[in-house]
Amino acid sequence: MANLMRHDDLFEHLFGFRREFDELFNKLFGTNVLGPVRFTPTQTEVPPIEAWVDKEGKKYHARIALPGIDPKDVQLNFENNALTIHAERKETTEKKEVDYLRREFTYGVVDRILAMPEGTDAEKIVAEFNNGVLEVTVPMAVSALPRRIEIKGVPKPKIASAA
Repeated sequence: MANLMRHDDLFEHLFGFRREFDELFNKLFGTNVLGPVRFTPTQTEVPPIEAWVDKEGKKYHARIALPGIDPKDVQLNFENNALTIHAERKETTEKKEVDYLRREFTYGVVDRILAMPEGTDAEKIVAEFNNGVLEVTVPMAVSALPRRIEIKGVPKPKIASAA
């Protein structure tokens, strides 16, 4: 009977096993008990966008969300009828000796490529950065604007009736 484990020790071992298993799982799959681990600087993020064509103003508009990014860290290029947005959200260099409860800010490279409609005027692209949102306006030729095409019905042939 001396080999039997006390009831309190059994739970202590089970909880210790669970804690060690959780730590192993979190190391393997990149999460911790308080939520996902922040991105490393080598990961690429794809920012959300809104894009539309203003038929009356004859312009293509795009709004790209880039919160926390300094405008000087944003590059905008137009090549092969595509608009490329490249930016970097840099981590602050201030080192704090604290034990974070949560770290959810993401850092690293942000990339997005937008295919432009044919007939965009690359020489007149306007880009403005306001409150973490990059707004791009691109003039378009009238021929490049979307238009509705009417569909005509084909008249049905008349069938002679047998009388």
